[in-house]
Amino acid sequence: MQPATAPIDRNGDIASTVVATMRQLGVLGLPRNYEIFYEALSGSNHELSLAVVSLSNRPTQEELDSIGRAFFPQHHGPAIVEHAREMVARELEDIALLLRSERTHIEKYGRILDETSSGLSNRSLLSQDLLQKIAGAMSAATSSTLDHNRQVASTLSEKTAELESVKSKLEEYKRLADTDPLTQIWNRRAFDKEITRIYNSNRGILFNALILADIDRFKDINDRYGHPVGDRIIQIVAEIFQSSVRADLFVARTGGEEFAFIVEGASEDTTYEIAERIRVLIEQTPFTSSQTGMNYGTVTVSMGICMASEADSPEDLYTKADRALYRSKVSGRNRVTRYSTMAGRAGKGWLLYKKD
Repeated sequence: MQPATAPIDRNGDIASTVVATMRQLGVLGLPRNYEIFYEALSGSNHELSLAVVSLSNRPTQEELDSIGRAFFPQHHGPAIVEHAREMVARELEDIALLLRSERTHIEKYGRILDETSSGLSNRSLLSQDLLQKIAGAMSAATSSTLDHNRQVASTLSEKTAELESVKSKLEEYKRLADTDPLTQIWNRRAFDKEITRIYNSNRGILFNALILADIDRFKDINDRYGHPVGDRIIQIVAEIFQSSVRADLFVARTGGEEFAFIVEGASEDTTYEIAERIRVLIEQTPFTSSQTGMNYGTVTVSMGICMASEADSPEDLYTKADRALYRSKVSGRNRVTRYSTMAGRAGKGWLLYKKD
């Protein structure tokens, strides 16, 4: 499905139903609770719907959090990652114990060889019967050691496979912890790490830029059509962002209706062209409901650009790009502003603005 023709799949009526149901059950109006009831009542997840139906008339927060952990693991990323790390640590300790046991077994076998070799140094004092007993004991010890070695090798192979499985799960959990659950692009946590990386090298400072984007009048969209429609619009915008930029660009949803792009290896003019192309594509995209045919009107974004070389730190870079974004907002919205065209002329009053 192409972003430009992607429909709004749900109407706003479900929002009021969700709120009414939560109030009736005495459920706290937390975002994670809203998501549970929204998905359950929309019927998009049958198992989740059954889990919600099985709740008591006055469900506890612990019961709801249990459902959340089961069906929305991406919202519990840090805890899951920590659990996976503990599993890795346990697997490594098991392997270490196995290797220590193997070392002890080999050392014991070595002592048997040394003692036997020493005892055989004067064969003239040993009878043929005793020599046969010693040979039998050595054969048994060697056979036992070989069997033990094969068992250890098999166990190590199993442990290694288990460890690889746990490591794979850990990487997946880490990815989920850095992924925005609504849009499936990078989240603020991942963005904070990526923008910090820019200032780890001179190359990063010289050849990187930050673009901040904000959906215009998004509060009006939510107020008029409901949060489910607003969520779907955010998803479509994110799809457009991902499909219309270079594959190597870092795209993140940094909060609400706000997005960020980190551009590498581009001049300010090229960065501006990227932002302007995205802005035009959003403006030209129809946002309509596939169920009702309702047209939600034109959706636009305002954007601000700052080159990394114009800032002293990640925080300064974000602040200056945000200033440029604010200038786009107060200048009429649906436009791209470069920080370089306004540097030194913006007062501190921009800190007080409220995006809409």
